[in-house]
Amino acid sequence: MSPSTPPNRKLRIAFVAYRGNMNSGGQGIYLWFLAREMARMGHDVHVLVGPPYPDAMPFGTVDELPNQQFWAKWVLDQTDQIVPHDRPLQVLSPLNLYELAASRIGFLPEPFAFSVRAFRRMADLMRAGQQFDIVHDVQCLGYGLLGLKALGLPVVTTVHHPLTVDRRASFIRDETLKDAVGTMKFYPIGMQAFVARRLDTVFTSSEVSGRQIVADFGVRPDRLRNVRNGLDVELFKPDPNVEKEEAGLLCVGRSTDPNKGIKTLIQSLALLPENVTLTLVDDNSPDNQVREWASEVGVLDRLRLTGRVESDELIRLYQRATVVVVPSRYEGFGLPAVEAMACGTPVVATRAGALTEVMQLTEGGVLADRDDPESLAAGVRTLLDNVEARMMMAKRGRERVVETLSWPRVAAATAEVYAELVDRSRRGRPTTTITSASVGN
Repeated sequence: MSPSTPPNRKLRIAFVAYRGNMNSGGQGIYLWFLAREMARMGHDVHVLVGPPYPDAMPFGTVDELPNQQFWAKWVLDQTDQIVPHDRPLQVLSPLNLYELAASRIGFLPEPFAFSVRAFRRMADLMRAGQQFDIVHDVQCLGYGLLGLKALGLPVVTTVHHPLTVDRRASFIRDETLKDAVGTMKFYPIGMQAFVARRLDTVFTSSEVSGRQIVADFGVRPDRLRNVRNGLDVELFKPDPNVEKEEAGLLCVGRSTDPNKGIKTLIQSLALLPENVTLTLVDDNSPDNQVREWASEVGVLDRLRLTGRVESDELIRLYQRATVVVVPSRYEGFGLPAVEAMACGTPVVATRAGALTEVMQLTEGGVLADRDDPESLAAGVRTLLDNVEARMMMAKRGRERVVETLSWPRVAAATAEVYAELVDRSRRGRPTTTITSASVGN
């Protein structure tokens, strides 16, 4: 099915996502754009979502499933807001009480609690006569999804990378035994692995992520489908009116996440000519550790931190940069690299996680060795010193992103799997054995 081909029949798709806002992480972006694209293809879209809620979704029906956001209130030290003043007895409802207790002792309760709320809401809708063909979970993997399967619905999920990757990165950050215990408690890995093994299909965005899901979650390879990740190529695009910043590097990544490799990037900046500057889209507070790293190698005056930026400003930064650098130690997909190439800017990325796949697919830049400042600096010099190569890679990268990673392409591949599962379900055959599926197909 091509992006322009109408679906053979209209499907009634229920998306479930425990956090829906785009600022809450990649799952919010994925949810909004995939739901929009499914609606454009002619499918009915119903979204069950927890707070913080997504931007307006006029293309579908949105069911907001509220919670008390206890975990966020503990983290933000908003303890005076934990018990709602207008309806204090709400705290005593079973799910609210569970979330309060679990968040207080350091667990992340939202995925499980949301999945139960989603199951209850779907059951109510179906009792009222509403029909659905398939359920698509977005990185929740709570036990309530098994209830949805028990209702007779095919259930799929998207996992860009398993939480085990985040937990390992957290262990690297931890400085004390208390920190490590907190990391062990926080991530609901046992639940997510248990549920993932029992769903009909697990969508992922790269072969590397697929192998990680198999290894860490125990999902059978024949249940995986690599449909890649999507990008709005009409939003992220070149602008010939934006002047390139001479010898300006850009990186989008949090220094607090060891997987982003920001310290290696700062070290590589010290190996580059003094006219080379770096703009880092990261927290710009005075205590950001990246300032200390930059001072240690003498490049603080060549570093600019932007703080949080809106989408239009991020796109302008991509368009202005001469080179975008992605120095990650692991990526399940590598969205900043794809966004940069869509905006017509070549990329230097590390051979880490899915970045190798993405760069080979798009041919929009060069690869460097992971955790190697000299290799990273050499890759940057290669592009800075060769205008013709930069222009060629910028053009090719944009073309390949549009061809292979635009949302219509990703949605069409996803809809094909939906149709296969729905057909199997309607024929009364098991939906949990998809012999044609393999990582990369």
